[in-house]
Amino acid sequence: MLSRERSAAVLDGIDWTLHRALLKADGLSDEDLELPLIAIANSWNEIVPGHKHLREISEAVKAGVWRAGGVPLEFNTIAVCDGLAMMHRGMRYSLPSREIIAASVETMIEAHGFDAMVMICSCDKTVPGMLLASARLNLPSIVVTGGPMLAASYGKRTILPMEPDEAPGAFASGKISFDELKIIEDYGLCGVGACGGMWTANTMQCMSEALGLALPGSATVPAVHARKLQFARRSGVQIMKLLKAGIKPNQILTKAAFKNAIRVLMAVGGSTNAVLHLLALASEIGANLEPDDFDTLSRTTPYLCGLDPTGPYTVQDLDRAGGIPALMKTMIDLVDVDAMTVTGKTVGENISQAKVLDDNVIRPLTNPIRTEGGLAILRGTLAPDGAFVKQSAVDPSMLQFKGTAKVFDSEEAAKEAVMSQKLKAGDVLVIRGEGPKGGPGMREMHGVSAAICGLGLDKFVALVTDGRFSGTTRGPCIGYVSPEAAEGGPIAVVRNGDQIIIDIPNRKLDLNITQEELRSRFEKWKPPERRVTKGFLAIYSRAVQPAVKGGLVV
Repeated sequence: MLSRERSAAVLDGIDWTLHRALLKADGLSDEDLELPLIAIANSWNEIVPGHKHLREISEAVKAGVWRAGGVPLEFNTIAVCDGLAMMHRGMRYSLPSREIIAASVETMIEAHGFDAMVMICSCDKTVPGMLLASARLNLPSIVVTGGPMLAASYGKRTILPMEPDEAPGAFASGKISFDELKIIEDYGLCGVGACGGMWTANTMQCMSEALGLALPGSATVPAVHARKLQFARRSGVQIMKLLKAGIKPNQILTKAAFKNAIRVLMAVGGSTNAVLHLLALASEIGANLEPDDFDTLSRTTPYLCGLDPTGPYTVQDLDRAGGIPALMKTMIDLVDVDAMTVTGKTVGENISQAKVLDDNVIRPLTNPIRTEGGLAILRGTLAPDGAFVKQSAVDPSMLQFKGTAKVFDSEEAAKEAVMSQKLKAGDVLVIRGEGPKGGPGMREMHGVSAAICGLGLDKFVALVTDGRFSGTTRGPCIGYVSPEAAEGGPIAVVRNGDQIIIDIPNRKLDLNITQEELRSRFEKWKPPERRVTKGFLAIYSRAVQPAVKGGLVV
Protein backbone atom coordinates (compact mmCIF):
# COMPACT_ATOMS: atom_id res chain seq x y z
CA MET A 1 0.00 0.00 0.00
CA LEU A 2 1.39 3.40 -1.02
CA SER A 3 1.67 5.84 1.86
CA ARG A 4 -0.12 9.15 1.56
CA GLU A 5 0.06 10.15 5.18
CA ARG A 6 1.14 13.72 4.51
CA SER A 7 -1.40 14.49 1.80
CA ALA A 8 -4.20 12.67 3.66
CA ALA A 9 -3.65 15.00 6.60
CA VAL A 10 -4.71 17.99 4.46
CA LEU A 11 -7.20 16.33 2.08
CA ASP A 12 -9.25 13.65 3.83
CA GLY A 13 -12.46 14.45 5.69
CA ILE A 14 -15.24 17.04 5.71
CA ASP A 15 -13.01 19.74 7.21
CA TRP A 16 -10.82 19.69 4.10
CA THR A 17 -13.49 20.38 1.51
CA LEU A 18 -11.87 23.63 0.38
CA HIS A 19 -8.51 21.93 -0.13
CA ARG A 20 -10.05 19.24 -2.33
CA ALA A 21 -12.03 21.85 -4.24
CA LEU A 22 -8.86 23.80 -5.00
CA LEU A 23 -7.07 20.74 -6.37
CA LYS A 24 -10.15 19.80 -8.37
CA ALA A 25 -9.93 23.29 -9.86
CA ASP A 26 -6.52 22.14 -11.16
CA GLY A 27 -8.27 19.29 -12.94
CA LEU A 28 -7.77 16.48 -10.42
CA SER A 29 -10.57 13.98 -9.73
CA ASP A 30 -11.78 12.18 -6.60
CA GLU A 31 -9.81 9.14 -7.78
CA ASP A 32 -6.67 11.24 -8.18
CA LEU A 33 -7.02 12.63 -4.67
CA GLU A 34 -6.92 9.12 -3.24
CA LEU A 35 -3.38 8.71 -4.59
CA PRO A 36 -0.09 10.06 -3.13
CA LEU A 37 0.83 13.59 -4.19
CA ILE A 38 4.34 13.79 -5.60
CA ALA A 39 6.07 17.15 -5.88
CA ILE A 40 8.09 17.74 -9.03
CA ALA A 41 10.50 20.54 -8.09
CA ASN A 42 11.89 21.84 -11.38
CA SER A 43 14.49 24.56 -11.92
CA TRP A 44 13.54 25.07 -15.59
CA ASN A 45 13.97 28.50 -17.14
CA GLU A 46 14.83 30.01 -20.51
CA ILE A 47 18.02 31.73 -19.31
CA VAL A 48 20.36 28.95 -18.23
CA PRO A 49 21.45 26.45 -20.91
CA GLY A 50 21.68 23.76 -18.25
CA HIS A 51 17.99 24.22 -17.47
CA LYS A 52 16.32 25.09 -20.76
CA HIS A 53 15.52 21.43 -21.55
CA LEU A 54 14.18 20.49 -18.12
CA ARG A 55 10.53 20.80 -19.15
CA GLU A 56 10.89 17.73 -21.36
CA ILE A 57 12.67 15.87 -18.58
CA SER A 58 9.85 16.82 -16.21
CA GLU A 59 7.25 15.38 -18.57
CA ALA A 60 9.13 12.07 -18.54
CA VAL A 61 9.34 12.11 -14.74
CA LYS A 62 5.61 12.79 -14.44
CA ALA A 63 4.83 9.96 -16.86
CA GLY A 64 6.75 7.62 -14.57
CA VAL A 65 4.92 8.86 -11.48
CA TRP A 66 1.50 8.40 -13.11
CA ARG A 67 2.49 4.93 -14.30
CA ALA A 68 3.46 3.90 -10.76
CA GLY A 69 0.28 5.18 -9.11
CA GLY A 70 1.06 8.70 -7.98
CA VAL A 71 -0.17 12.20 -8.82
CA PRO A 72 2.70 14.45 -9.96
CA LEU A 73 2.31 18.19 -9.39
CA GLU A 74 5.07 20.43 -10.71
CA PHE A 75 6.40 23.73 -9.44
CA ASN A 76 9.45 25.80 -10.33
CA THR A 77 12.26 27.41 -8.43
CA ILE A 78 14.96 29.87 -9.47
CA ALA A 79 18.29 29.06 -11.11
CA VAL A 80 21.21 31.47 -11.53
CA CYS A 81 23.62 30.97 -14.43
CA ASP A 82 27.02 31.48 -12.86
CA GLY A 83 28.54 32.15 -16.27
CA LEU A 84 26.15 35.04 -16.94
CA ALA A 85 26.56 36.31 -13.38
CA MET A 86 30.38 36.37 -13.56
CA MET A 87 32.42 39.52 -13.06
CA HIS A 88 29.63 41.87 -12.03
CA ARG A 89 27.32 42.42 -9.06
CA GLY A 90 25.16 39.48 -10.16
CA MET A 91 27.72 37.00 -8.85
CA ARG A 92 26.95 38.19 -5.33
CA TYR A 93 23.60 36.41 -5.73
CA SER A 94 24.95 33.06 -6.93
CA LEU A 95 25.82 31.33 -3.66
CA PRO A 96 22.93 32.99 -1.77
CA SER A 97 20.56 31.60 -4.41
CA ARG A 98 21.28 28.14 -2.96
CA GLU A 99 19.49 29.21 0.22
CA ILE A 100 16.55 30.65 -1.73
CA ILE A 101 16.19 27.42 -3.70
CA ALA A 102 16.26 25.29 -0.56
CA ALA A 103 13.79 27.58 1.20
CA SER A 104 11.43 27.74 -1.78
CA VAL A 105 11.30 23.95 -2.11
CA GLU A 106 10.80 23.61 1.64
CA THR A 107 7.99 26.16 1.49
CA MET A 108 6.14 24.49 -1.38
CA ILE A 109 6.39 21.03 0.16
CA GLU A 110 5.30 22.03 3.64
CA ALA A 111 2.55 24.38 2.47
CA HIS A 112 0.87 21.75 0.29
CA GLY A 113 1.30 18.43 2.07
CA PHE A 114 3.26 16.47 -0.52
CA ASP A 115 4.11 12.84 0.21
CA ALA A 116 7.39 12.68 -1.74
CA MET A 117 9.37 14.71 -4.24
CA VAL A 118 11.47 14.51 -7.37
CA MET A 119 14.09 17.24 -7.79
CA ILE A 120 14.99 18.21 -11.37
CA CYS A 121 18.11 20.35 -11.43
CA SER A 122 21.35 20.95 -13.31
CA CYS A 123 23.64 23.79 -12.37
CA ASP A 124 25.87 25.20 -9.71
CA LYS A 125 23.49 26.15 -6.89
CA THR A 126 20.28 24.40 -7.93
CA VAL A 127 21.62 20.91 -7.26
CA PRO A 128 22.99 21.70 -3.78
CA GLY A 129 19.94 23.88 -3.02
CA MET A 130 17.59 21.01 -3.72
CA LEU A 131 19.82 18.56 -1.85
CA LEU A 132 19.62 20.86 1.18
CA ALA A 133 15.83 20.89 0.89
CA SER A 134 15.65 17.10 0.72
CA ALA A 135 17.79 16.80 3.86
CA ARG A 136 15.73 19.43 5.69
CA LEU A 137 12.35 17.92 4.77
CA ASN A 138 13.42 14.26 5.02
CA LEU A 139 10.62 12.82 2.92
CA PRO A 140 11.19 10.26 0.13
CA SER A 141 13.22 12.10 -2.51
CA ILE A 142 15.15 11.45 -5.71
CA VAL A 143 17.33 13.70 -7.88
CA VAL A 144 17.04 13.87 -11.66
CA THR A 145 19.93 15.81 -13.16
CA GLY A 146 19.83 17.69 -16.45
CA GLY A 147 23.13 16.27 -17.69
CA PRO A 148 26.14 17.81 -19.43
CA MET A 149 26.26 19.76 -22.68
CA LEU A 150 27.63 17.94 -25.72
CA ALA A 151 31.29 18.45 -26.56
CA ALA A 152 31.87 21.32 -28.99
CA SER A 153 33.87 21.36 -32.21
CA TYR A 154 34.66 23.51 -35.25
CA GLY A 155 35.90 21.72 -38.34
CA LYS A 156 38.45 19.19 -37.14
CA ARG A 157 39.07 21.08 -33.92
CA THR A 158 37.58 20.16 -30.53
CA ILE A 159 36.76 23.19 -28.39
CA LEU A 160 37.12 22.42 -24.70
CA PRO A 161 34.53 23.92 -22.34
CA MET A 162 37.10 26.16 -20.63
CA GLU A 163 38.10 27.95 -23.84
CA PRO A 164 35.31 30.59 -23.88
CA ASP A 165 36.35 31.48 -20.32
CA GLU A 166 39.99 32.00 -21.14
CA ALA A 167 39.62 33.44 -24.65
CA PRO A 168 39.62 37.15 -23.59
CA GLY A 169 42.96 36.73 -21.82
CA ALA A 170 44.39 34.75 -24.73
CA PHE A 171 43.25 37.46 -27.14
CA ALA A 172 44.66 40.24 -24.96
CA SER A 173 48.06 38.54 -24.89
CA GLY A 174 48.08 37.93 -28.64
CA LYS A 175 47.83 34.15 -28.36
CA ILE A 176 44.72 34.01 -30.52
CA SER A 177 43.29 36.30 -33.20
CA PHE A 178 39.91 38.00 -33.11
CA ASP A 179 38.65 35.48 -35.67
CA GLU A 180 39.69 32.62 -33.39
CA LEU A 181 38.02 34.31 -30.44
CA LYS A 182 34.80 34.60 -32.45
CA ILE A 183 34.91 30.91 -33.38
CA ILE A 184 35.27 30.00 -29.70
CA GLU A 185 32.36 32.31 -28.85
CA ASP A 186 30.09 31.00 -31.60
CA TYR A 187 30.85 27.28 -31.33
CA GLY A 188 32.31 26.73 -27.84
CA LEU A 189 29.06 26.08 -26.01
CA CYS A 190 26.89 24.19 -28.41
CA GLY A 191 23.48 23.70 -26.81
CA VAL A 192 21.48 22.76 -23.75
CA GLY A 193 23.02 21.09 -20.73
CA ALA A 194 25.53 22.01 -18.07
CA CYS A 195 28.85 23.24 -19.47
CA GLY A 196 30.69 20.03 -20.32
CA GLY A 197 33.74 20.17 -18.05
CA MET A 198 34.03 18.90 -14.50
CA TRP A 199 32.99 22.30 -13.22
CA THR A 200 30.67 22.91 -10.30
CA ALA A 201 27.48 21.97 -12.16
CA ASN A 202 28.67 18.57 -13.33
CA THR A 203 30.60 18.03 -10.11
CA MET A 204 27.40 18.41 -8.09
CA GLN A 205 25.42 16.26 -10.51
CA CYS A 206 28.03 13.54 -9.97
CA MET A 207 27.88 14.14 -6.22
CA SER A 208 24.12 13.48 -6.27
CA GLU A 209 24.77 10.07 -7.78
CA ALA A 210 27.79 9.29 -5.59
CA LEU A 211 25.76 10.18 -2.48
CA GLY A 212 23.09 7.71 -3.57
CA LEU A 213 20.31 10.23 -4.27
CA ALA A 214 20.22 9.80 -8.07
CA LEU A 215 19.89 6.61 -10.12
CA PRO A 216 23.24 4.93 -10.90
CA GLY A 217 24.66 6.06 -14.24
CA SER A 218 22.27 8.99 -14.63
CA ALA A 219 24.48 11.98 -13.74
CA THR A 220 26.84 11.89 -16.71
CA VAL A 221 24.31 11.20 -19.49
CA PRO A 222 24.36 14.14 -21.95
CA ALA A 223 21.39 16.47 -21.75
CA VAL A 224 20.13 15.69 -25.26
CA HIS A 225 20.58 11.91 -25.12
CA ALA A 226 17.48 9.68 -25.14
CA ARG A 227 18.88 7.88 -22.08
CA LYS A 228 18.34 11.08 -20.11
CA LEU A 229 14.57 10.80 -20.68
CA GLN A 230 14.68 7.10 -19.88
CA PHE A 231 16.38 7.82 -16.56
CA ALA A 232 13.82 10.56 -15.88
CA ARG A 233 10.90 8.17 -16.44
CA ARG A 234 12.55 5.50 -14.30
CA SER A 235 13.08 8.08 -11.55
CA GLY A 236 9.36 8.87 -11.60
CA VAL A 237 8.61 5.19 -11.08
CA GLN A 238 11.33 4.85 -8.44
CA ILE A 239 10.02 7.65 -6.25
CA MET A 240 6.86 5.61 -5.76
CA LYS A 241 8.95 2.62 -4.69
CA LEU A 242 10.83 4.82 -2.22
CA LEU A 243 7.52 6.05 -0.83
CA LYS A 244 6.22 2.50 -0.44
CA ALA A 245 9.45 1.36 1.25
CA GLY A 246 9.64 4.48 3.43
CA ILE A 247 13.23 5.20 2.38
CA LYS A 248 14.16 8.80 3.24
CA PRO A 249 17.28 10.96 2.86
CA ASN A 250 18.39 10.41 6.45
CA GLN A 251 18.81 6.71 5.62
CA ILE A 252 20.93 7.55 2.56
CA LEU A 253 22.92 10.62 3.60
CA THR A 254 25.10 8.84 6.13
CA LYS A 255 28.78 9.42 6.88
CA ALA A 256 29.51 6.49 4.54
CA ALA A 257 27.65 8.24 1.71
CA PHE A 258 29.59 11.45 2.24
CA LYS A 259 32.88 9.56 2.23
CA ASN A 260 31.90 7.88 -1.03
CA ALA A 261 31.03 11.24 -2.56
CA ILE A 262 34.34 12.73 -1.43
CA ARG A 263 36.23 9.78 -2.95
CA VAL A 264 34.49 10.40 -6.28
CA LEU A 265 35.11 14.14 -5.97
CA MET A 266 38.83 13.53 -5.53
CA ALA A 267 39.04 10.96 -8.34
CA VAL A 268 37.41 13.25 -10.93
CA GLY A 269 39.21 16.43 -9.83
CA GLY A 270 35.90 18.15 -9.13
CA SER A 271 35.17 21.73 -8.17
CA THR A 272 36.27 23.20 -4.84
CA ASN A 273 32.69 24.45 -4.49
CA ALA A 274 31.70 20.85 -3.75
CA VAL A 275 33.50 21.11 -0.41
CA LEU A 276 31.29 24.06 0.48
CA HIS A 277 28.10 22.27 -0.59
CA LEU A 278 28.86 18.89 0.97
CA LEU A 279 29.74 20.55 4.28
CA ALA A 280 26.43 22.42 4.17
CA LEU A 281 24.48 19.27 3.30
CA ALA A 282 26.12 17.29 6.09
CA SER A 283 25.26 20.03 8.55
CA GLU A 284 21.64 20.06 7.36
CA ILE A 285 21.21 16.29 7.75
CA GLY A 286 23.18 16.14 11.01
CA ALA A 287 26.15 14.16 9.69
CA ASN A 288 29.57 14.80 11.20
CA LEU A 289 31.73 16.16 8.38
CA GLU A 290 34.70 18.50 8.67
CA PRO A 291 37.07 20.11 6.13
CA ASP A 292 39.86 17.84 7.38
CA ASP A 293 37.82 14.81 6.24
CA PHE A 294 38.26 16.01 2.66
CA ASP A 295 42.00 16.30 3.07
CA THR A 296 42.36 12.92 4.76
CA LEU A 297 40.45 11.20 1.96
CA SER A 298 42.27 13.20 -0.71
CA ARG A 299 45.61 11.85 0.49
CA THR A 300 44.41 8.27 -0.02
CA THR A 301 42.32 8.73 -3.19
CA PRO A 302 44.14 8.87 -6.54
CA TYR A 303 43.18 11.36 -9.23
CA LEU A 304 41.93 9.11 -12.03
CA CYS A 305 39.92 11.17 -14.54
CA GLY A 306 41.60 13.93 -16.54
CA LEU A 307 38.51 16.03 -17.21
CA ASP A 308 38.41 19.64 -18.39
CA PRO A 309 39.74 22.03 -17.10
CA THR A 310 42.67 19.88 -15.96
CA GLY A 311 42.63 17.28 -18.72
CA PRO A 312 41.57 16.63 -22.33
CA TYR A 313 38.25 14.91 -21.63
CA THR A 314 34.70 16.10 -21.02
CA VAL A 315 31.90 14.68 -18.87
CA GLN A 316 30.49 13.20 -22.07
CA ASP A 317 33.71 11.15 -22.28
CA LEU A 318 33.26 10.03 -18.68
CA ASP A 319 29.76 8.84 -19.57
CA ARG A 320 30.91 6.77 -22.56
CA ALA A 321 33.67 5.30 -20.37
CA GLY A 322 31.10 3.91 -17.94
CA GLY A 323 30.15 6.90 -15.80
CA ILE A 324 30.16 7.09 -12.02
CA PRO A 325 29.31 3.38 -11.51
CA ALA A 326 32.41 2.33 -13.47
CA LEU A 327 34.55 4.82 -11.55
CA MET A 328 33.24 3.56 -8.21
CA LYS A 329 33.80 -0.03 -9.35
CA THR A 330 37.41 0.92 -10.11
CA MET A 331 37.69 2.27 -6.55
CA ILE A 332 35.73 -0.57 -4.97
CA ASP A 333 38.37 -1.09 -2.28
CA LEU A 334 38.09 2.60 -1.32
CA VAL A 335 34.31 3.10 -1.27
CA ASP A 336 31.76 1.88 1.27
CA VAL A 337 29.78 -0.68 -0.73
CA ASP A 338 27.16 -1.07 2.02
CA ALA A 339 25.85 2.50 1.74
CA MET A 340 22.12 2.66 0.89
CA THR A 341 20.87 4.42 -2.27
CA VAL A 342 17.59 5.47 -3.90
CA THR A 343 17.47 2.18 -5.79
CA GLY A 344 16.70 0.52 -2.47
CA LYS A 345 19.97 -1.34 -2.97
CA THR A 346 23.48 -0.75 -1.73
CA VAL A 347 26.30 0.88 -3.67
CA GLY A 348 27.92 -2.52 -4.04
CA GLU A 349 24.80 -4.00 -5.60
CA ASN A 350 24.41 -1.00 -7.92
CA ILE A 351 27.94 -1.17 -9.32
CA SER A 352 28.37 -4.94 -9.43
CA GLN A 353 27.91 -5.10 -13.21
CA ALA A 354 29.65 -1.81 -14.05
CA LYS A 355 32.60 -1.87 -16.47
CA VAL A 356 35.23 0.65 -17.51
CA LEU A 357 34.92 1.05 -21.28
CA ASP A 358 37.87 3.42 -21.77
CA ASP A 359 40.75 3.27 -19.31
CA ASN A 360 42.24 6.45 -20.74
CA VAL A 361 39.27 8.35 -19.29
CA ILE A 362 38.84 6.28 -16.11
CA ARG A 363 42.33 5.16 -15.26
CA PRO A 364 43.03 2.10 -13.11
CA LEU A 365 44.29 2.58 -9.57
CA THR A 366 47.66 1.29 -10.75
CA ASN A 367 48.03 4.12 -13.29
CA PRO A 368 46.59 7.31 -11.79
CA ILE A 369 47.21 10.80 -13.12
CA ARG A 370 48.35 11.69 -9.61
CA THR A 371 48.51 9.58 -6.47
CA GLU A 372 46.48 12.13 -4.48
CA GLY A 373 42.98 13.44 -5.09
CA GLY A 374 42.03 16.62 -6.88
CA LEU A 375 41.50 18.89 -3.85
CA ALA A 376 43.50 19.88 -0.79
CA ILE A 377 42.72 21.78 2.40
CA LEU A 378 45.42 24.23 3.47
CA ARG A 379 45.98 25.88 6.85
CA GLY A 380 48.50 28.30 8.26
CA THR A 381 48.97 31.82 9.52
CA LEU A 382 47.07 33.23 6.53
CA ALA A 383 44.21 30.71 6.84
CA PRO A 384 43.95 29.51 10.46
CA ASP A 385 40.57 27.86 9.83
CA GLY A 386 41.40 26.57 6.37
CA ALA A 387 41.44 27.29 2.64
CA PHE A 388 40.63 25.11 -0.38
CA VAL A 389 42.63 24.53 -3.57
CA LYS A 390 42.11 22.35 -6.64
CA GLN A 391 45.59 20.84 -6.55
CA SER A 392 44.97 18.72 -9.64
CA ALA A 393 44.80 21.97 -11.63
CA VAL A 394 48.13 23.28 -10.35
CA ASP A 395 51.27 22.79 -12.40
CA PRO A 396 53.80 20.72 -10.39
CA SER A 397 56.25 23.61 -10.52
CA MET A 398 53.78 25.77 -8.56
CA LEU A 399 52.82 23.32 -5.80
CA GLN A 400 55.37 25.05 -3.59
CA PHE A 401 55.68 28.79 -4.11
CA LYS A 402 56.94 31.88 -2.30
CA GLY A 403 55.69 35.14 -3.67
CA THR A 404 55.15 38.82 -3.03
CA ALA A 405 51.65 40.01 -2.17
CA LYS A 406 49.76 42.40 -4.40
CA VAL A 407 46.61 43.25 -2.48
CA PHE A 408 43.21 44.17 -3.91
CA ASP A 409 39.93 44.81 -2.11
CA SER A 410 37.69 43.65 -4.94
CA GLU A 411 37.64 41.32 -7.92
CA GLU A 412 37.24 44.25 -10.32
CA ALA A 413 40.43 45.96 -9.16
CA ALA A 414 42.40 42.73 -9.46
CA LYS A 415 40.97 41.96 -12.90
CA GLU A 416 41.97 45.40 -14.17
CA ALA A 417 45.54 44.85 -12.96
CA VAL A 418 45.74 41.44 -14.63
CA MET A 419 44.31 42.57 -17.96
CA SER A 420 46.61 45.61 -17.93
CA GLN A 421 49.46 43.11 -17.63
CA LYS A 422 50.77 44.70 -14.46
CA LEU A 423 51.74 41.35 -12.92
CA LYS A 424 55.18 39.83 -12.89
CA ALA A 425 56.52 36.40 -12.09
CA GLY A 426 56.60 35.83 -8.35
CA ASP A 427 53.48 37.86 -7.53
CA VAL A 428 50.68 36.57 -5.32
CA LEU A 429 47.40 38.36 -5.98
CA VAL A 430 45.46 38.70 -2.73
CA ILE A 431 41.78 39.52 -3.21
CA ARG A 432 39.93 40.13 0.03
CA GLY A 433 36.54 41.39 1.12
CA GLU A 434 34.84 38.83 -1.13
CA GLY A 435 33.85 36.25 1.49
CA PRO A 436 30.28 35.20 2.40
CA LYS A 437 29.77 38.12 4.78
CA GLY A 438 32.10 40.68 3.27
CA GLY A 439 31.19 40.27 -0.39
CA PRO A 440 28.48 39.71 0.47
CA GLY A 441 27.71 36.47 -1.30
CA MET A 442 31.23 35.08 -1.85
CA ARG A 443 31.71 35.79 -5.53
CA GLU A 444 33.78 33.49 -7.67
CA MET A 445 37.07 35.12 -8.67
CA HIS A 446 36.70 33.47 -12.01
CA GLY A 447 37.29 36.56 -14.11
CA VAL A 448 40.71 36.97 -12.54
CA SER A 449 41.72 33.31 -12.63
CA ALA A 450 40.60 32.90 -16.26
CA ALA A 451 42.52 36.04 -17.25
CA ILE A 452 45.66 34.74 -15.53
CA CYS A 453 45.42 31.45 -17.44
CA GLY A 454 44.54 33.17 -20.71
CA LEU A 455 47.63 35.33 -20.38
CA GLY A 456 49.76 32.26 -19.67
CA LEU A 457 50.69 33.40 -16.15
CA ASP A 458 49.38 30.40 -14.21
CA LYS A 459 52.91 28.97 -13.93
CA PHE A 460 54.37 32.20 -12.59
CA VAL A 461 51.83 33.87 -10.25
CA ALA A 462 49.41 32.69 -7.58
CA LEU A 463 46.01 33.91 -6.38
CA VAL A 464 44.72 33.84 -2.80
CA THR A 465 41.25 35.02 -1.80
CA ASP A 466 38.50 34.79 0.79
CA GLY A 467 36.18 34.55 -2.21
CA ARG A 468 35.70 31.30 -4.09
CA PHE A 469 36.40 29.78 -7.49
CA SER A 470 34.55 28.22 -10.37
CA GLY A 471 35.14 24.60 -11.22
CA THR A 472 36.83 25.88 -14.40
CA THR A 473 39.73 27.29 -12.40
CA ARG A 474 43.30 26.27 -13.20
CA GLY A 475 46.55 27.24 -11.58
CA PRO A 476 47.56 27.92 -7.97
CA CYS A 477 44.27 29.59 -7.04
CA ILE A 478 43.56 29.25 -3.33
CA GLY A 479 40.16 30.34 -2.12
CA TYR A 480 37.64 30.17 0.73
CA VAL A 481 40.32 31.56 3.07
CA SER A 482 38.88 31.48 6.58
CA PRO A 483 38.35 33.52 8.63
CA GLU A 484 37.48 35.96 5.87
CA ALA A 485 38.55 39.60 5.95
CA ALA A 486 35.15 40.85 7.12
CA GLU A 487 35.43 38.61 10.19
CA GLY A 488 38.93 39.80 11.03
CA GLY A 489 40.94 36.98 9.50
CA PRO A 490 44.66 37.56 8.81
CA ILE A 491 43.89 38.17 5.13
CA ALA A 492 42.39 41.49 6.28
CA VAL A 493 45.80 42.91 7.18
CA VAL A 494 48.01 41.60 4.38
CA ARG A 495 50.00 44.42 2.80
CA ASN A 496 51.65 44.90 -0.57
CA GLY A 497 55.14 43.44 -0.45
CA ASP A 498 54.45 40.82 2.22
CA GLN A 499 55.82 37.38 1.51
CA ILE A 500 53.26 34.59 1.18
CA ILE A 501 54.31 30.95 1.36
CA ILE A 502 52.24 28.30 -0.42
CA ASP A 503 53.10 24.66 0.23
CA ILE A 504 50.32 22.46 -1.15
CA PRO A 505 52.02 19.07 -0.55
CA ASN A 506 52.41 19.99 3.13
CA ARG A 507 49.02 21.77 3.22
CA LYS A 508 50.40 25.13 4.33
CA LEU A 509 49.38 28.72 3.55
CA ASP A 510 51.40 31.24 5.53
CA LEU A 511 51.77 34.99 5.78
CA ASN A 512 55.47 35.41 6.50
CA ILE A 513 55.36 38.10 9.18
CA THR A 514 55.95 37.87 12.92
CA GLN A 515 53.11 37.41 15.39
CA GLU A 516 54.14 40.75 16.88
CA GLU A 517 53.68 42.48 13.53
CA LEU A 518 50.35 40.72 13.00
CA ARG A 519 49.08 41.93 16.39
CA SER A 520 50.28 45.46 15.63
CA ARG A 521 48.37 45.53 12.35
CA PHE A 522 45.16 44.30 13.95
CA GLU A 523 45.38 47.02 16.62
CA LYS A 524 44.98 49.55 13.79
CA TRP A 525 42.43 47.53 11.77
CA LYS A 526 38.77 48.45 11.67
CA PRO A 527 36.01 46.19 10.27
CA PRO A 528 34.87 47.43 6.85
CA GLU A 529 31.45 48.96 6.41
CA ARG A 530 28.80 46.68 4.93
CA ARG A 531 28.64 46.97 1.15
CA VAL A 532 24.94 46.10 1.08
CA THR A 533 22.47 47.40 3.66
CA LYS A 534 19.09 46.36 2.25
CA GLY A 535 17.46 43.50 0.40
CA PHE A 536 18.20 39.80 0.51
CA LEU A 537 21.98 40.19 0.42
CA ALA A 538 21.87 42.29 3.60
CA ILE A 539 19.91 39.54 5.36
CA TYR A 540 22.30 36.94 3.96
CA SER A 541 25.44 38.76 5.13
CA ARG A 542 24.09 38.93 8.69
CA ALA A 543 23.11 35.25 8.88
CA VAL A 544 25.65 33.33 6.78
CA GLN A 545 28.18 30.97 8.36
CA PRO A 546 31.85 30.80 7.29
CA ALA A 547 32.86 28.88 4.19
CA VAL A 548 34.52 26.15 6.25
CA LYS A 549 31.09 25.46 7.77
CA GLY A 550 29.40 25.27 4.39
CA GLY A 551 28.23 28.88 4.12
CA LEU A 552 24.77 27.97 5.41
CA VAL A 553 22.30 30.62 6.48
CA VAL A 554 21.21 29.89 10.04
